[in-house]
This record gives sequence, C-alpha cells and structure tokens, in this order.
Amino acid sequence: MSLPDNTTVLIVGAGPAGLTAALSLIHHGCRDFIIVDAIVEGQNISRAITIHCATVEALAIIDAAGGLLSQAIKGKSIRITSRSSQIFGAKFDSLKKHSAHTYTLFVPRNVTELVLGQKLQSLGVQVQRPHRVVGMKQNEKDPRITDVSFEDGQVIGARFISIRTISGIGFYDPEGPNQSNHILAQMIAADVTFEPEPVGPLTIEGHLNGTVPPRSFFMLTPFGNHCSNDKLTRDEKPITKSIFSRHAPPEEYIQDLIDTYGPACITSDLSLNPTPIKIDQPVWLTRFRTHSAIADRTFTRFGAAIFLVGDAAHIHSPAGGQGMNLAIRDAIFLAEAVKKHIQASAENPDVDDTILQEFAEARHARALETIGFTKNLLKLASLTYDTYAWWMPFSRASIRDLMLGVLGRFDFVQSRVAWGLSGLGRR
Repeated sequence: MSLPDNTTVLIVGAGPAGLTAALSLIHHGCRDFIIVDAIVEGQNISRAITIHCATVEALAIIDAAGGLLSQAIKGKSIRITSRSSQIFGAKFDSLKKHSAHTYTLFVPRNVTELVLGQKLQSLGVQVQRPHRVVGMKQNEKDPRITDVSFEDGQVIGARFISIRTISGIGFYDPEGPNQSNHILAQMIAADVTFEPEPVGPLTIEGHLNGTVPPRSFFMLTPFGNHCSNDKLTRDEKPITKSIFSRHAPPEEYIQDLIDTYGPACITSDLSLNPTPIKIDQPVWLTRFRTHSAIADRTFTRFGAAIFLVGDAAHIHSPAGGQGMNLAIRDAIFLAEAVKKHIQASAENPDVDDTILQEFAEARHARALETIGFTKNLLKLASLTYDTYAWWMPFSRASIRDLMLGVLGRFDFVQSRVAWGLSGLGRR
C-alpha cells in the first residue's frame, strides 16, 4: 500500500503501545499521523495477559477501555500457594479507595491488539502493513524533519517518530551487569489446554495463582471458556496461561515441569492428583531469560523528535505482569506530550524541547521504579527451601511462607500488595 510523503507523527509498530499511542493522539485532537507495522497481521499468541488497574484508568481517559472490558476476565485476586494449599491472598477490591477499577483484566495480548485495532478502525485509521523500516536520515530542507525509509523503497518525512530501536542509545541494567544469575533466570511461557478439564479452587477464573515449589515458581491463570479467539484456543477448548521456570520445551518436558512444580490439581501424578490431568494441546510456548535493562535515554533529536516506547525503552522480568502495562501508559502520555509540543510550536516556531524532555524524564523514572518492583518480586519468588545453616534449620523460603501466612491475615497487607501490582503508584 502506498504511504504518504510526509506526516506529523509516525508510529512504527502496531503492538499494544503503538495502537494506544494512535488512539491517544486522536483523543487529543491530532489526526495527522501514520501507524505502520512490519508484519502482515498481528500474532495469534497470548504473550502478555494482564492489564492492571492503573492502565485501565489510563485507557478509560482516552475512551479505549470499553472493548477490553467486554472481552476480558475481571481478575479478583492474586493467590500464593504451595502445591496443595493457599499461603497468601490479596483481593483487588481493596483498591476501591483509590480507583473505580478494582480489578486486573486477564486478556491475551493478541485479543488486546485486536480490540485496540478495531477501535482505531472505527475512528477511521488503518494500520499500514507490511512496512519495515530500514533507515532514517535528517531531511535536507527542514532540520526538524526526519526521512524514514522502508524496505519497499518508500520514504516518509515526519516531525515526531515513535520507533522500536535507535542506534547509539545505550541499554543497561540499573544495578549493573550479571544481575540475573538466580534460579529464575530462565523461564518458559505457554498457552496449553488440558484433558480432562482441571477442577479445584486454583482453576476458577478470575484469580492469578502463584505456586512456590522448591527451587522454582509457577504462575497459573485459568481462562476457562471465556477466551473466544479460536486461533488461540483451538476449537474453543478451555485455555490456561502458564508461566513457569527452568527449561525449554518440548511438550513432554512441559508436562514434566507441571508434574514437578505445578499445583497438584493440574498434574498427571496420581500420587498428588486423584484425577490426573495431562496437556491436551500446547498452543504456544517460548523460552526466555529474565533480565532487566533500560535505555539511557528515550527521547532524542535526529531532525525529528524520536521516542522509544515499551520494550525498546525498558525490559524486565514478567513478575507482576508490569511490562505491557508500562508500555501502554508510556504511549498514552507520549501522545499528550506530542500534542502539547505541536500546540506550543504553532504559537512559537522556535519552541525548545522542554515539554518532550520532561515527558521522557518522567517516564524514565517510572521505568526505573517498575524495574525495581519486578526485581523485588523475583527475588522473593527465588528464595529456596535449602536450610540456611546447620545451626539454623530453617530456609529463607519457609520463613517467607510463614511471614506471608501471618501478615496476609491483615487487610492493610493485602491492600499494599494489591496497590503494588495495580501500578497506581507508578502511573
């Protein structure tokens, strides 16, 4: 498809952040933008599944939350369990003093992209596909424009660009190198169906379940029959999103991981589960390393004002499900800053980049806070049941479980956990 020669804003990438940036621009009255993506269509895999309270609030402000609310499961709580019993629980309705959205949405990322894309289409904007960026250079006639070249030979001149990578920008772990050598340094994420369908408290929709077996951590979020995307669920069978540690596929190995580390109610081990459960279909799975890094700057000038948003600006472990949420909020506030700068430029063509720099610094600070939060969660989950010392026959993990069990009886502790996950303190 033919692209225009120029635009005020160019958004490269039509993931949740890119789509949200486009919707936020429209909300703020800016329609002179183009959104492009390198692939023909979005991927039919879940990847990220949680949209927390602070993100729902931000989406509601730009009138982009309604479709997701109709498609998602409203998560009621997070539960930390052993393989057979609950250790700690925190309900999200404790957030009612702070927000009208007292829940976490559970929805596969591909559905999130579909819903946001449909919203964008309803407003008259289509993602231009497939267009892969291959180069950028400053415009020869206007020093405030960057010419972006695509693989098919087309070129767009833009004044503001949101892109996934910029050469010359450093990417580093705030705590320094070699900070990921722990038992959860490797993880697997998988979408699977089970046969027969699991039953029990941990398989009820609307709860995020974290199991803490020895030397691992296992996350389970049941979708039941709620997820209607037939490409993801395959023949509309119930689908469960599992995140668990250690090694990579194949299917037999995943089954072994579930039997070794998962809650008893979804294992095939007859000694743990009187009704053995086995994987029916592994819909999607991936292996990845958990590490954290942040760009040394997310805004730069190369003719146009160029921004890094989402994973291009910061990465961290999936602990707490914060990554996509931070990216979406970045995108919403980016569009607001761009609109303010456009208005200031209309009044004064020589306006400086203070508005854009302040935005970049604020989002950088939020990213650092989020990285710190996810690292703390990962450290807590990484504690082992190995005895601390011969003279102290306790393990760090058993002390953690004891403290969670005791402190979890207090409402204010549950509220603090829900507050931390919600992102309301890191908007």
